[in-house]
Amino acid sequence: MAKKQKFYVVWFGNPAGIFGSWEECQRSIKGVKGAQYKSFETFAEAKTAYNKEYADYKGKGKKKTRLSPEELEKIGDPDLYTISVDAASSGNPGKMEYRGVDTQTHKELFRQGPFEQGTNNVGEFLALVHGIAYLKEKESDRNIYSDSRIAMGWVKRKKCNTKLKQTAKNKKLFELIARAEKWLRNNKYETKIIKWETKAWGEIPADFGRK
Repeated sequence: MAKKQKFYVVWFGNPAGIFGSWEECQRSIKGVKGAQYKSFETFAEAKTAYNKEYADYKGKGKKKTRLSPEELEKIGDPDLYTISVDAASSGNPGKMEYRGVDTQTHKELFRQGPFEQGTNNVGEFLALVHGIAYLKEKESDRNIYSDSRIAMGWVKRKKCNTKLKQTAKNKKLFELIARAEKWLRNNKYETKIIKWETKAWGEIPADFGRK
């Protein structure tokens, strides 16, 4: 009997993505400290997992739904003197858009899209770069929240490591990616990117509410 194919999700690797073989997965995580990955029986399961967080699948695969009082106390409350960014994608790839809001008032500060044949991770990356550039232009000392560790890692490395293929329909999106990467290489900023603790605080204020 032929060995059943598994699918491997890499949340944090070089690059991140969904892979159809262990060999591809190994290449993605090789040399990456703290790499985050897990295997799944079907592509559908892998696709769902890729759009969530590694913490939801770490260990025995049982999703942790409640934090202890000690954990909540350690995390503390969110800093409201910040902005928050998020993206939404109808399909992966599919129509994607992103936005940034004031964390305290939820007032929308910027919004882009929808773009054809985009992914949620690409949107999260673009939202972060847009947010950082926005704060720099405003000479603001506020920091920025994101609920995507993948996008945070991409921004840190100044490289969008998406496996999305460029087509005629998403050409504009790839132009934005190149522009964002160039901005990161050519600009310095003091803005801190902070992980939004969804399990403690609920959905990030910039969430599109389509779950």
